[in-house]
Amino acid sequence: MFIDRVELTLSSGKGGAGAVSFWTEKFVAQGGPDGGDGGRGGSVYIQTDNNTDTLTSLRGRHHIKAKNGRSGEGRKKYGKSGEDTTIIVPPGTQIFDVENGELLLDMTENNQKVKLLDGGKGGLGNMHFKNSSNQRPTYAQPGLPGITKLVRFEMKMIADVGLVGYPNVGKSTLISVMSNARPEIANYEFTTLIPKLGVVDYSDYDSFVMADIPGIIEGASEGRGLGIEFLRHIERTTTLLFMIDVSNYRTMEYQYTTLLEELKKYSEILGKRDFGIAVTKIDALSVDECNDLIEKFMTTIGLKPNSNLKSENLDSSYLSYGVKYDFGEKPTSPLFVLPISSVSHVNIKALKYILGDVVKNLKEGEALNA
Repeated sequence: MFIDRVELTLSSGKGGAGAVSFWTEKFVAQGGPDGGDGGRGGSVYIQTDNNTDTLTSLRGRHHIKAKNGRSGEGRKKYGKSGEDTTIIVPPGTQIFDVENGELLLDMTENNQKVKLLDGGKGGLGNMHFKNSSNQRPTYAQPGLPGITKLVRFEMKMIADVGLVGYPNVGKSTLISVMSNARPEIANYEFTTLIPKLGVVDYSDYDSFVMADIPGIIEGASEGRGLGIEFLRHIERTTTLLFMIDVSNYRTMEYQYTTLLEELKKYSEILGKRDFGIAVTKIDALSVDECNDLIEKFMTTIGLKPNSNLKSENLDSSYLSYGVKYDFGEKPTSPLFVLPISSVSHVNIKALKYILGDVVKNLKEGEALNA
């Protein structure tokens, strides 16, 4: 089962109490106070693991507690510290304080381990309170309480390219042909019910991660369909790929404007993300019919309908559009428009190289601006 959001209560351990004790041993005239300190309470840690891809292990667990520290004992014996608790989550998990909405942790790297809640400090035993005016202290400190928080775990997949589009436009087919992902593929809407990740190799040493989420429909930002529920999984992407079906009963312009609008309604950040357009299912039409529709679409959204996109393995029979990548400013139009067919593999290799180039340039630009 795919679980990407969980709420539960976390508690660190209480510190053990210090002991009140006096050394009373035969032949020892002045033993004095010897109460030991209490042990520290256990802390709560969060650790990421690449072998985990959902929050299923936390489902149904309402309260996770670290162990309390043990009380101190006589003969200056310290109490045992409580055992820490480590919660394993997938990389990309964010942890929020439910009460005020504050982001407590953002776990983005594999094998990252961070302390979320400190255990309570153990109390001091009465041996610490002996002085010239009080040779027989009869008190010790209680252990400090642990920390309890109601938190929300949200998993956001970490990918370079996020696929967005209406249901049944070919997102699952594309990710299956370009990567090692094997999503369910069928000729009906909402085949994809959960997000999928795939690694795309576009050279011997370079690759990027592609994310496929359930289709977005009009009104998704108000809760219609499934796509809006999983849009958080493409919030971290470097770039987006709009997939527009040229053979769909919805016009290309309608698909494009609706997707753009729903993304902006969901998140201003996503609405300003760099993006390209893949015109899908071109094998369903003749080359001339396809080019006519693409030319009309590009003219409508204000792009020059002449082909200036340069890439290896590009099929020059179809109209395409590309810009010289200038990543200094956020674009108001797509970086490229590329007709593709996942079934007949038209322009699939070209799309790999173009997306790889875009991702590489954007990451380099972010590194320079950091």
